[in-house]
Amino acid sequence: MSDVRIVPTSEEHVAGFNRCVDAVARERRWIGLVEAPPLDVSRAFVREVLDGGGVHLVAVDAAGDVVGWCDIYRHPREGFGHGGRLGIGLLPAARGHGLGRALMTAALAEARRRGLERVELDVFASNVRAVALYESLGFVREGVRRRARKLDGRYDDDVLFALFLSEAP
Repeated sequence: MSDVRIVPTSEEHVAGFNRCVDAVARERRWIGLVEAPPLDVSRAFVREVLDGGGVHLVAVDAAGDVVGWCDIYRHPREGFGHGGRLGIGLLPAARGHGLGRALMTAALAEARRRGLERVELDVFASNVRAVALYESLGFVREGVRRRARKLDGRYDDDVLFALFLSEAP
């Protein structure tokens, strides 16, 4: 994955971002979606993240295809704007090469630069590799929503994490 670049998401990346979200969602394991929203909804989401002072990055391979993303949506309500919610995903072939760590590190650095103080995320308890990554980056468990998801007849807990950027390594 040495030929993968992490770049700020622009209009040219939105369709690839949408395809990447769809591929990850259709695995029915890692994120709360089971398919991507329509392209115009993804486009509006990226614009809302960026216009709201959040972060949206994509990982692009040598062919120009989006193979992963990391976004931090800044909370829009008064009193909560110092924090944001992180989302991340990688195509199967892009996993296990340190790209998730690189995406998160870049997104967290940009969030810090934009004045965010707190970043939160949630992850299914069955996603043990992601849990280990988040903990290694300094995220702390804040709670668990037990049996939060029931998909294909199986329950999964939703583990809540947060990181205070002023205390991050």
